[in-house]
Amino acid sequence: MTTSMPATPFTDPAPAQRLERAATALTAQGFTVEILDDAAAARTRVKELIPEGASVFTGASETLRLSGIDEDINAGGRYQAIKPRVLAMDRVTGADDIRRLLAGPDVIVGSVAAVTETGSLVVASGSGSQLPGYAGGAARAIWIVGAQKVVPDLDTALRRVEDHCLPLESARTREAYGWPSAVNRLLILNAEHQAGRGTVLLLREAIGF
Repeated sequence: MTTSMPATPFTDPAPAQRLERAATALTAQGFTVEILDDAAAARTRVKELIPEGASVFTGASETLRLSGIDEDINAGGRYQAIKPRVLAMDRVTGADDIRRLLAGPDVIVGSVAAVTETGSLVVASGSGSQLPGYAGGAARAIWIVGAQKVVPDLDTALRRVEDHCLPLESARTREAYGWPSAVNRLLILNAEHQAGRGTVLLLREAIGF
């Protein structure tokens, strides 16, 4: 007789011991990790981490939108916000400038689809616009991660991308643009070799997809 394992819901906040395991593993892999209570604390911390006047690109993220961090960066006037600048440029004649702006900001801020208790960050993307900055193009990267995104291992992380994140993102893009999303590009960050470049703000609450 075989007993089937229940599917991971992917929406429940991980308990404190699992957050600590993920934080310890990420730290061992060279990431700077802070465990914060909630999105409000992350919003305050992001302001402290990014110097005024820095060029900042925000990756598409429900976590950033819901927390108010996206608005702080792109509409607050404190930084050289890249996203509104790019949206105002001609996509054909300005294509090269857009590519360079997105790839090498002072700071990139976003989230991830999953973080593993073994110390990896998993990012899924349709366009890939945020991936160069995450991977190393930005001088600094900051990821805000809800507690429901903590998973045991990479296999579970990839299942979370396909079974949980993609349907939700597809619903969002259908409503916003009229077409579904897709996992066209996948980035797995297993380590950060430059001290202080990658910061993970790991929240005790669930937020985002």
